Amino acid sequence: MKKPLKLDGRSLPVEEIAAVALDGRAVAIAEDAYPRIKASRAVVEGVVARGETAYGINTGFGKLSDVRIGPDQLEALQRNLVRSHACGIGEPLPQDEVRAMLLLRANVLAKGLSGVRPVVLETLVAMLNASVHPVIPARGSVGASGDLAPLAHLALALIGEGEVFYGGHRMSAARSFELAGITPLTLAAKEGLALLNGTQAMAGVGGLALARALRVVELFDLAGAMSLEALRGTPAAFDARIHEARPHAGQIAAAAHLRGLLAESEIRESHRHDDPRVQDAYCLRCMPQVHGAARGALTHVREVIEVETGSATDNPLIFALEESGEILSGGNFHGAPLALALDYAAIALTDLMSISERRIDRLINPDINEGLPAFLSPDAGVSSGLMIAHVAAAALLNEAKVLSHPSSVDSVPTSGGKEDHVSMGMTGALKLRQVVQNAEYVLAMELMAAAQGLEYRLPLRPAQAVGRAAEVVRTISPALKEDRVLASEIEKLAQAVRAGKFDEWRG
Repeated sequence: MKKPLKLDGRSLPVEEIAAVALDGRAVAIAEDAYPRIKASRAVVEGVVARGETAYGINTGFGKLSDVRIGPDQLEALQRNLVRSHACGIGEPLPQDEVRAMLLLRANVLAKGLSGVRPVVLETLVAMLNASVHPVIPARGSVGASGDLAPLAHLALALIGEGEVFYGGHRMSAARSFELAGITPLTLAAKEGLALLNGTQAMAGVGGLALARALRVVELFDLAGAMSLEALRGTPAAFDARIHEARPHAGQIAAAAHLRGLLAESEIRESHRHDDPRVQDAYCLRCMPQVHGAARGALTHVREVIEVETGSATDNPLIFALEESGEILSGGNFHGAPLALALDYAAIALTDLMSISERRIDRLINPDINEGLPAFLSPDAGVSSGLMIAHVAAAALLNEAKVLSHPSSVDSVPTSGGKEDHVSMGMTGALKLRQVVQNAEYVLAMELMAAAQGLEYRLPLRPAQAVGRAAEVVRTISPALKEDRVLASEIEKLAQAVRAGKFDEWRG
């Protein structure tokens, strides 16, 4: 087992988020975070002791920020904040996404700018390590004062209220804490607000979706290489000189990856000198440009998400280590940076699906598939082959196109007009998750179709990397000799993608 991931408020790579969320890696608060945490807490306690007024510490919230709260009501203020904001609706988030939220919330509090006691972070960490996962409805956040509703459901569990998943069962948070040996929190001044203000729902859901997308974008190179071989295409368009003349980093990387995947191909050599075609269709020839652009988009999205994982996103912020010890109100909870990036990622993946669908069509369409049988069927007419697999890919692509409409261009004013411009970033995260899933299925369909196409090029062998990958496809989806139900094989191929069975061919 890896050592626990130490949380100190620094940015977290998406791989570390995935290790905690998916693989159950343990976490701990870094020792050097405690002085910062305690110093910011001391500022909050000083405000309370001196009877000063500070937003979120002894005032109401949002439109009610001008209402002063007495010292004997501060605990009730924070508790009521959590209860009133727990208005999420819809299906619960999957437990891996909840784990990502717990991780990111603890990490940003470890920056020491939020004014909470160490026990707040320690309780979040205890829940993660004991696999106590709050039931957090997926919908209800507009991503403005952060992901208020989802984070309220998270905070609700911390105080021993609401429900959780624990040990494979759904139960009350109070019961799970009793079983796990965790003490529920009694929230002190500022702590409820510090738990609710933030972008950790959209960052958690979006970050895990991005981790899957980063795998998919590289494996579309593999599927495209297999399709090119099955269609007797040429890799000439992947020559490094072409891409150095237009030096986008993603394009150069995709072209290099494709060259490596297509090395040492008998199929290529069989038609190198006697092929009347001058150049291939765009879906083959322009793979470096299209796949590379998607790589570039996802690289940008990774940068945005990783900055956010180490950012203080609540309000107000406590700058305790400065001489003035100031409490400053701002808008770091606004999800605009993530909202725009998550929409960008969905658009990039949908474009990948679009070019992949064109390659699937080119493999099965008897008018353009370079002598392959219609629909890759060994007995076209009696058998329909992969005809409806392509139809399913088209349906998934259509859904992805609808989901690629950017949620970030919309805003609905809330909280009596106080929160008058919102990001809709959580909507973007949920849409991206679905687009990534659709992309995994379309990738699986292209792998299936390309492997079937390669059957008709035997005894000529494809490039070595392509051949080995096709063998992995064949362990899941045997060569099509007659019509059979393909739905379960597509599902298993998509699962194999998610499980890393094709990662050997990432580049």
